[in-house]
Amino acid sequence: MDVLPIYLKLTGHRWLCVGGCGVALRKARLLSQAHASVDILSPDILPELLELIEQNGGKHYAQGYTLDHAKQALAQAEQNDTPPYCPFLSHYRLVIASTDDKAINAQVFTDCERLGVLVNSVDDPPHCRFIVPAIIDRSPLLMSISTNGNAPVIARQMRTKIEATTPARMGELVQFSGDWRADSKRAIKNPDERRIFWENLYASPIGESVLAGNREVADKQMPKLLDDWRTPTGEVYLVGAGPGDPELLTFKALRLMQQADVVLYDRLVSPEILNLVRRDADRIYVGKAKSNHAVPQGGINQLLVEHAKAGKRVCRLKGGDPFIFGRGGEEIEELFERNVPFQVVPGITAGSACGAYAGIPLTHRDHAQSVRFLTGHLKDGTINLPWSELVYEWQTLVIYMGLSGLPTIMEQLQAHGLRPDMPVALISKGTLPDQKVVTGTIATIMDEIEKADIDSPTLTIVGSVVSLRDKLKWYKEE
Repeated sequence: MDVLPIYLKLTGHRWLCVGGCGVALRKARLLSQAHASVDILSPDILPELLELIEQNGGKHYAQGYTLDHAKQALAQAEQNDTPPYCPFLSHYRLVIASTDDKAINAQVFTDCERLGVLVNSVDDPPHCRFIVPAIIDRSPLLMSISTNGNAPVIARQMRTKIEATTPARMGELVQFSGDWRADSKRAIKNPDERRIFWENLYASPIGESVLAGNREVADKQMPKLLDDWRTPTGEVYLVGAGPGDPELLTFKALRLMQQADVVLYDRLVSPEILNLVRRDADRIYVGKAKSNHAVPQGGINQLLVEHAKAGKRVCRLKGGDPFIFGRGGEEIEELFERNVPFQVVPGITAGSACGAYAGIPLTHRDHAQSVRFLTGHLKDGTINLPWSELVYEWQTLVIYMGLSGLPTIMEQLQAHGLRPDMPVALISKGTLPDQKVVTGTIATIMDEIEKADIDSPTLTIVGSVVSLRDKLKWYKEE
């Protein structure tokens, strides 16, 4: 994050625009909406701009800004023993440079920096201490979008999309919430419970009444709703986070991630996905790697139960799909036995996602009519697979978590009759920006892996479909 989004209270404060053109007019309109007084420093000024600033108590100084303007202003003040006149920039909270002379704009920036005054040089990001974003105004609800000055057109396009999905009276719902905030604090002491109360209200008929313009109806129902509030029952969300690319999350997964009070996540959940969790949620790492379990499975089960019994909404965030080699079944068995409510949200499993991102279809009429998902090791770390069932020409094998056991797997498949030249692909960090794919055959894949720099997590695909990768690969890899 290169800039920090903040909202400035400008009521009663002055800001200066160096320049009197159409850009200055647009900025003056925007800042006047925030109740700031606008001064203009420019030899020329648009009549409409002059009318606007006079209506808001601003002044027009009919002179230009020169490269040594600040020095001249300070010298004049010292000579007359008077405070510096208007163009001396320290009078202002904000300054915008919008002349058609880049050198002048850059000098305004330099002078403001020396004085500690926030400055924006229009269409010149290197000479900006603040950036004016694209704004969605549903006062008192304000939303802003910035591209750090790189692509203002994209910012405006995003603003249009958000405006189209934001109800026109959303600001009235915000005001309604503010008006009842003190009452809700008195009635519901626990902050977590109070947040759940408001989340439930916004999805209720009361929230809809406000959005429909029936504020009086909502106000009449609020006292009873607060009086009837009871401590909520906790719940567990078993959420599949997919293979790593955050754009592969389901809508439901994202919604539950953002309303959870506690999130237990494993090592297969990418940082980009974890950043989508509600910021004030408690995050607990329970990742497991081979022979290195941060929290044993029994401990994870107990944490889920304890937090849910305490009234929390708990998100168990798991890479891939929780029911495909994700131990989701073990966890909900415990929840069921302890009478803890839960939901299961399927995720895109690594097998299909990594195959797709590697350009390897798991089925194809000319190559494979069936797929088998296999785990590379069992609970006790051994490899005990039905080898004879796996040796079939028109079948694709997808092997999860099998990097350390891959030599044994390749040997056993070949020993049970799978042809040595059967294509094999090992996919590392599938769907992520640093995805790597190593290809070979049953007989050669281990030699190819030794030549490559491979990191877990990995997934292995065995079958004739791997031969399609050279033709179908589309995802840019390292």
